[in-house]
Amino acid sequence: MSAGSGPHHEGPYQLPDRNLGLDLMRATEAAAMAAGRWAGLGEKERGDGAAVDAMRQVLAGVQMQGVVVIGEGEKDEAPMLHNGEHLGDGTGPEMDIAVDPVDGTTLLANGMPNAIAVIAAADRGSMFDPRDVFYMEKLVVGPEAAGRVDVTAPVEETLRVVAEAKGGSVSDVTVGVLDRPRHGRLIDRLRAAGARITLFPDGDVAVAIAVARPDSGIDVLMGVGGTPEGVITACALKAMGGEIQARLYAADDEQRRRALAAGHDLDRVLGHDDLVTSDNTFFVATGITDGNLLPGVRYSGGGARTRSLVMRSRSGTVREVSSDHALDKMLRHVGVTVTDDERQ
Repeated sequence: MSAGSGPHHEGPYQLPDRNLGLDLMRATEAAAMAAGRWAGLGEKERGDGAAVDAMRQVLAGVQMQGVVVIGEGEKDEAPMLHNGEHLGDGTGPEMDIAVDPVDGTTLLANGMPNAIAVIAAADRGSMFDPRDVFYMEKLVVGPEAAGRVDVTAPVEETLRVVAEAKGGSVSDVTVGVLDRPRHGRLIDRLRAAGARITLFPDGDVAVAIAVARPDSGIDVLMGVGGTPEGVITACALKAMGGEIQARLYAADDEQRRRALAAGHDLDRVLGHDDLVTSDNTFFVATGITDGNLLPGVRYSGGGARTRSLVMRSRSGTVREVSSDHALDKMLRHVGVTVTDDERQ
């Protein structure tokens, strides 16, 4: 081919660099398929343990120098990915890792919607440390309302802004709220304002991310949920657009004392740049049970189909990945077996 022939490019073509998220997806897929066998069986710990085993085996071969910043708080006899654990093969980028092999263990045990396997990653030292403060008041909106809301504003004002941003009325807005007694007054105010409510029992990562996804049926998330889940959500929103605002929440005097002793400001409003300072973030989730964000694992004749989301903030890429697996081969490859006897 002559020098002047072929397609014209403005400047040299740059090959994309390695997307760590695609490697991390193999770990969430393995966790989802291992855990999904326990869906509806009432075995919360065993389902979670199966997911942990599968995820750890896959992550050991990923080219990164990862440290778990958000995982299980303490290491004990139970299988878990604990805070401070090193993940990866010791090569590649240095990353903070937030991991939840089963976000929604109760959902999994009861066969309920929105259980997912989740990993988030960001440059080393960039994730907010949620130590000594377990909860935060959250407001999550999609791209349309980003930059226009305020977590300190009255609920009614937030509903008006979201409705206006979406080109509708307050009666068109659906709010996701974690089903907890502490949210009784919030629910009353939302209903009095005319908004619709979706109560969910657990798994606020899936619902928070669904807010920023088109056609999920949820327009905004409000209420108090887990601080670690807020950091994971921030990693995703940096790729998707949308916004999270949060304030750390102390349920009682003891929690307040511990938070203040750790140096936290309970009045400070935290945005996604406070929760994750890096602009190089990854978010990966694979559905375990059907939900607002993703379909769950489908099993058939020794095979399985998974659906995953893979997000990268630096490129703004959001991939939806459907994968077909030879389940027995895949689980043997990562050193995990789940027999019928183990599930009885």
